[in-house]
Amino acid sequence: MNKFTAFLLLIGLSPILGSIYGIVHDQLTYTISPEYYTKFKFHQFGLTDMEGEALLPNPRTVVAVVGIMATWWMGLLIGIVLTLVGLKQINGAIMFQTTLKAMVLTIIIALLTGLIGLCYGSTLSKADVANWHLPSNLVDYQNFIKVGSMHNFSYIGGAIGLIISIFYSLGTFQAGKNYF
Repeated sequence: MNKFTAFLLLIGLSPILGSIYGIVHDQLTYTISPEYYTKFKFHQFGLTDMEGEALLPNPRTVVAVVGIMATWWMGLLIGIVLTLVGLKQINGAIMFQTTLKAMVLTIIIALLTGLIGLCYGSTLSKADVANWHLPSNLVDYQNFIKVGSMHNFSYIGGAIGLIISIFYSLGTFQAGKNYF
C-alpha cells in the first residue's frame, strides 16, 4: 500500500471510528441518565419536534444519532492530525498500521478519561454545577451530573489521547519498532 492510499483510508476511517465511539459512549450514558438526552441532548441537536418529543420513535436510535453528531467531527480532526503525523512512516503499510493503532489508543484514553469523569461527577452536588444548564423539570440530578461530567471529560480525554498518540506515532517512527 502506498502512502496516498493509506492517507485516504485513514481519513475516511477516522470519522467512522469517532462515530462508533460516540454511539457506544452515548448508549452507556443513556442507560445511566435518560434525562440527559430527553431533556438536554435531543433538544441541543435539534432532534425533537415543537412539543419536545424525539423525532424518532425509539429513544435508543435518537441516542445513536446524537452520538454520531457529537463525535464524527472529533474523529475526523484527530484522524487528520494523526494521519499527517503518520506520513513520517517509512511506507504506506506501516503508516496505516501505526496510525490506526494511534487512533485506537486515542479512543481508549478518551474512554478511560470519560470513566474518570463519571466517577468525578459522582462527587458533585447540584451546587457544584450551578453554571451548568440544568433543565428545570429534572428529576434525577445526580445521574444527569455524572453523565454530563463524563461527556466533558471524554472530550478532554480525546485531546490528551491525541497528544499521547502523536508521541506514540513519532516514537514508533524514530525507534523503528512497534510497541503497541
